Amino acid sequence: MTTPTEKHHIIRPFRPHPDTGTMDKTYDPHAIEQAIYQEWEGRGWFAPAGEGTPYCIMLPPPNVTGTLHMGHAFQDTLMDTLIRYHRMRGDNTLWQGGTDHAGIATQMVVERQLARDGQSRHDLGREAFLDKVWEWRDHSGNQIQQQLRRLGTSIDWHRERFTMDAGLSRAVTEVFVRLYEEGLIYRGKRLVNWDPVLHTAVSDLEVISEEEQGKLWHLRYPLSDGSGHLVVATTRPETMLGDTAVAVNPEDERYRHLIGKTVTLPLTGREIPVIADDYVDPEFGSGCVKITPAHDFNDYAVGSRHHLPMINIFTVDARINDAAPEAYRGLDRFDARRQVIADLEAQGLLERIDDHKLMVPRGDRSGAVIEPFLTDQWYVKAAPLAEPAIRAVEDGRIRFVPENWSKTYFEWMRNIEDWCISRQIWWGHRIPAWYDEAGNIYVGEDEAAVRRKHRLGDEVRLTQDPDVLDTWFSSALWPFSTLGWPEQTPELKTFYPTAVLVTGFDIIFFWVARMIMMGLKFMDDVPFREVYVTGLIRDAEGQKMSKSKGNVLDPIDLIDGISLEDLLAKRTTGLMQPQMEKRIAQATKKQFPDGIPAFGTDALRFTLAALASSGRDIKFDLGRIEGYRNFCNKLWNAARYVLMNTEGQDTGLCGGPVELSLADRWITSRLQDTIAETHRQLGEYRFDLAAKALYEFTWYDYCDWYLELCKPVLTGEDSSEAARRGTRRTLVQVLETLLRLMHPVMPFITEAIWRQVAPLAGVTGDTLMHRPYPVVDDALKDASAEQEIEWVKTFILGMRRIRAEMDISPGKPLPVLLDNWKPEDQARFAANQGFIRFLAKPESVQWLEGTEAPESAMTLVGEMRLLIPLAGLIDKDAEIARLEKEIAKVQKNLTLCEGKLANAGFVERAPAEVVAKERERVAEMGTTLRELEAQLEKIRRL
Repeated sequence: MTTPTEKHHIIRPFRPHPDTGTMDKTYDPHAIEQAIYQEWEGRGWFAPAGEGTPYCIMLPPPNVTGTLHMGHAFQDTLMDTLIRYHRMRGDNTLWQGGTDHAGIATQMVVERQLARDGQSRHDLGREAFLDKVWEWRDHSGNQIQQQLRRLGTSIDWHRERFTMDAGLSRAVTEVFVRLYEEGLIYRGKRLVNWDPVLHTAVSDLEVISEEEQGKLWHLRYPLSDGSGHLVVATTRPETMLGDTAVAVNPEDERYRHLIGKTVTLPLTGREIPVIADDYVDPEFGSGCVKITPAHDFNDYAVGSRHHLPMINIFTVDARINDAAPEAYRGLDRFDARRQVIADLEAQGLLERIDDHKLMVPRGDRSGAVIEPFLTDQWYVKAAPLAEPAIRAVEDGRIRFVPENWSKTYFEWMRNIEDWCISRQIWWGHRIPAWYDEAGNIYVGEDEAAVRRKHRLGDEVRLTQDPDVLDTWFSSALWPFSTLGWPEQTPELKTFYPTAVLVTGFDIIFFWVARMIMMGLKFMDDVPFREVYVTGLIRDAEGQKMSKSKGNVLDPIDLIDGISLEDLLAKRTTGLMQPQMEKRIAQATKKQFPDGIPAFGTDALRFTLAALASSGRDIKFDLGRIEGYRNFCNKLWNAARYVLMNTEGQDTGLCGGPVELSLADRWITSRLQDTIAETHRQLGEYRFDLAAKALYEFTWYDYCDWYLELCKPVLTGEDSSEAARRGTRRTLVQVLETLLRLMHPVMPFITEAIWRQVAPLAGVTGDTLMHRPYPVVDDALKDASAEQEIEWVKTFILGMRRIRAEMDISPGKPLPVLLDNWKPEDQARFAANQGFIRFLAKPESVQWLEGTEAPESAMTLVGEMRLLIPLAGLIDKDAEIARLEKEIAKVQKNLTLCEGKLANAGFVERAPAEVVAKERERVAEMGTTLRELEAQLEKIRRL
């Protein structure tokens, strides 16, 4: 296992302000975040602790070559929220971290470095090359771990693992040997995705298929009896050199009489049969399909059913091999394509060529077109492992959230094929198999174990298989190998099965399903109880983020900020085509004309949590993170206000009498509702709804209302010391509880503020992260206080709305007339007129009894009508002119938008999101127009 880097072993306790110990006037995330994190990590506060219920999350191991991207930031924020939440609830909590050795990606990094020095891995040899890879990993392969720290992740770094460390390597070997001995691993010749540049098999996840413009060639295959020809269509004419049949649908009347006959394969002279198979679609092309079993996955299945020969015509670098006619041998596949077409045309066997769009598979690392390739590989028999894995989800031992993803899981698992686990590279877990000179296979932990088991003397020469295991093989063992398996460690006993896996839908099969299969096989239990499947992070327009579109966001840039100049330099590396660089530069300048401002970690985390709706893709837009940066400012300023009114004051800790105001009882009751809602939503993985509850309580209830409602008590001449003491105590206790409630989502700002507030609330401790998470206290719920304050708020908001509508100065006292009132309205006003007079500033209040009110602006407080006579308050002519001007402006914009939507071309061609947004604008402007016109009519009647 690795240990924390030297950079983080010095403990530097965070101090709020180096000189005064008080909070800075302005919220500056950079002044607090890294100092706080270094103290958390340096003091070992992320380690499991306590006797509570075990709770463990496995970090999906990022590639050792990787850097933090928005998908990482999103999922890691959600995982850290859960970890911090359960840690504060008293659970024995472990977030197990680590990195994946990323076989192909890492090997490519080091090979590129060698190439700059004019060397290749073959110049060094296998052992020396692997030494170079380890050297790179030790010096450069930890960037993403440092970036994860910037994100605030509370991973137990002392337990960090690496898929190539000694312990995990032992686990990989153990699993391979046991599966082989049980007949669940075998070596066989089958069709695989082959990268002709990297010279290795690759998984489906490493193949990116995108639509490209191509051709569809229609070729004539002469019937061997000379009675005519069949026309076949293909997008890869060079593969015809490996054809072993022509297939037709058995129900196709056009060709039924030809089934069993043969055609003469052009350019080769080979006779191949006409076969019948339901795979053929009679409606596609001519209804005849060339079958090349060694170079197409569908053809491979047809060939297997009909026991056709499988002729591989390619070398490992996709050149034509000796199985093809001599004229084509050694040609690159695309050169061979041109030659084949020319030769067919010369022989009159080219029917026609059509333009054709097709999906072209390319390797995600090399960019090369992937070839289906027949080769010897190692496989896991998947079906026997899949059966118990299917049952584990069916019987509820594993639950998918959202549940609909279980359908995707079942679809994959019930149609599972054997898993190709070998790769033809050097970096990775070398397959523990040896061959003697006769080709016999021996599998064991090492060569010595093989010789002992099979009683092979030194005279028997053994050669180890050169291949390594697919990276997904080692990561499939992650939930138990990282905890010490095959040793029965205390950690394994305590934390397996883990609680929840947070992952993207794109690797449900590649990783999630394989962890379930391996966990059930080797631990006899599921690896996790729940799988929370997240959506993808997309840009503000809903497009997938990609470097070629110039819409990728780097989480660290959002945290630290970046100038436009630096952003352009980062995105246009000089390695791309000039046209692509120009397009990316234009997109970047349009989106970020002033660069990206620094938002800080907490604003980013809160944004991601607030966007995490159940399983849906997420549109990330800078407007949201800017809003949550303002939210951080709001919380910071609220805390400063609390400290200014409580530091050096009696906050109810000295035993003196305490009197709670209606506002004190209301905010404390609302806090209980927020605590309950946050627990409920986090328990259901609705991070968005938990964030909404926290935001609304903090911004509206605590900051906008309570901090204002407490001012008459704190500053009023009629307030008793007991009442002031009660309000001070409520201020600090509610804030301290709120900081604990928010900490899992926004850890840095809450920790910094808490260290200032905690002593005033009578709370001790070194860190907020080890304080108990708030729980509901039913004794503090006060329905009558909540109803009373809602009445007060409605009264105050009614007056504020009339001021805003009529453009009346906020400081101008207003006469208030109250009509259709009940005795309880009078009682509420009498009890709370201190709040109302302080916040709404009524000049006078008159309770009407059957008196006809003058022309007034009106709002409702329950059933009571709140009226403000407008005569003398406004300049009627000026207000009419202002409203007419505003109406004309809105009407003009509305007409433009309606015209755009009436244009069929715009509606058909514009992206759906743009059209929907335009329709929303029309609806909003229509509402605004109606309100302005009603207001104008009211003013004219004065």
